Order: sequence, then structure tokens, then C-alpha cells
Amino acid sequence: MAALAAIRCDASPLTAKHPAHVFRTLPETLRRWETSGIDTTPFRVGVALAGHRYAVHGLAKLLPPERVLIGCESSRPGAFGGFHHPDQGYRHLQMMSVVTMYGPLERLVPEHPASALLDLLRAYTHDCLHYGSRRRYVEVAGVPVRTQYGINYRRTSGQPYSAADSQGCRSTRNLGILMEGACDKEARAITRQAAEHFDLAEPPDVLGTLAYRDATGTLTTEDTDRSAVVPGSEEQRRYLAALSGYERAVNRRYTHFLDEFAPGEENECHARLLGAVISGDATALGTWLDVRHGPGAFTGLFRTPAYFDA
Repeated sequence: MAALAAIRCDASPLTAKHPAHVFRTLPETLRRWETSGIDTTPFRVGVALAGHRYAVHGLAKLLPPERVLIGCESSRPGAFGGFHHPDQGYRHLQMMSVVTMYGPLERLVPEHPASALLDLLRAYTHDCLHYGSRRRYVEVAGVPVRTQYGINYRRTSGQPYSAADSQGCRSTRNLGILMEGACDKEARAITRQAAEHFDLAEPPDVLGTLAYRDATGTLTTEDTDRSAVVPGSEEQRRYLAALSGYERAVNRRYTHFLDEFAPGEENECHARLLGAVISGDATALGTWLDVRHGPGAFTGLFRTPAYFDA
């Protein structure tokens, strides 16, 4: 615990990976946006909604806003930020989230405020679930090593509980993908509800439309296919490639998993998954799967034969 506390006092190893960007906490960023005339109500209402939804699943506390750092004012020409910016997100050892403002990053405030607010809402509510997931650490040679995250496990040797999915597979048998998909499905649902409540429509440009649909969970197969031919800068093209890759590798696989193992009960299975990830106890989820697919369904679906190798 002392080692973890020391790590969590210093965010510089995270921000040092993005030396061109200026990082500020979430509260300070929102204040600056509001001072410039941007109405941040959709974000704040969305966060309140998340608090109510997550409490139902057993999460009593959201990620503290001061532990969220948002990058902008980049000195790198053409820098482009948002949910799919490289090397960002929640970092469990630091217990901190590092994200970037959606859109051109050389600015102090977003070029398209509505899009930036929705992107930030999706990122924050997503990372709140990572923050709230059960974790277990053990000490190995004086270093804290995570052996449990949610319902996923890892030996101190580094051996993961489930194997990586094969390239191009339609569904998933990987617990990391399963939990990531569950977190993002919930975050996107909250973002979609906020967008509908405040009548925030899709932007007219293609990149803006794809980002909006990505944040609200309304991407189509055609959307991910056409993202490869959208005109734009090199950074924008990389951003859209990451968006498409994430949609195929995480969100679609999670959707197909629910269709495969909970047909007609997708929402109930999703809720049980979230509850298990937050509590770290897969017993009730395992029983639910056993009733539908036979004894030992959870272990049979996810545990790689190599997990207990000497």
C-alpha cells in the first residue's frame, strides 16, 4: 500500500508520454470552458445520470474529478485529440485518468464544444467503471503486482486467466475484452441519453458524424468501413483508424458475445457482468451462465489451459 500511495502521488510518468500537450484537471478544464462561454450542463447532467446508474450496479463512488487530467494547447502542429488518442485512458497504478480534448489540440477550448463534451462524458464515465472495478494487488520483490481486475485474473508470473482472441474473430473469449466492452457499452448509453436529452445532433461533417456515433454507440458497419477513406490530416486518419479498430475488436465482439450467450436477455447479462466486475465476485454470474449453458460455463468459456502451468 505504501508503494501504491507513492505511485499515486505523481502523475508525471503519465503526462511525460505527451510532452507537447498541456494537462489540467477536469474541474479546471470545465471552468476554463465555461469562462469562454461553453455550456457544460450536458456533461454535468450526464455525470449525475452515471452516478445513479452505477449505484444500481454497486458502485458508490465515481472517479474523483481531480484525478482526471485533460490535455490541450498542444505545441505539436496538427495534433488531434479525443477518446481514441494514443496512449491515454485510466491507469490503475496511478489511479488516474489521462485523456485529451476532442478535436484540434492546439486550442485552449474545443473547436466543436458539443462534440467535445460528449467525448469527455464518454471517456469519464468509461473510466469511472475502471476506477470502480475490484482490484487485488500482491507484493512481488517489493513491487505491487495486480492479480485481479474485476472478474479477470493474472498469475504473478504474468500468465493471464484467458487467452487473447484470434485476429478477426467475431465474438470474444477474453475477459479483458469482455469487461472493456461492458464498460464502454454503459458509458455510451449514458452519453447517448445526454445527447438526446439536450438535443445535440450529429455534426454535418463526416469525421464529426463518425465521432458522434462512436461516442453514442450508434456506429454502423458501413460507418467503420468508410472511416478508412474519410479525407483529413494524418492525425485525423490515424484517429479514425483507431476508432474503427476499437469498434471491431471491443464493442462488436462484446455485442456478439451477448447475442451468443444471452439471446433475448442481453440487458440482464450486461447488468450481471457489470455488477460482477465492480464487486469482483463472478459467482452469481457463473450460476446464471450455468443455468443456461451447463455446469462450469464461466471457466469453460474463459480460462486458458495454460493458466495453472508451473
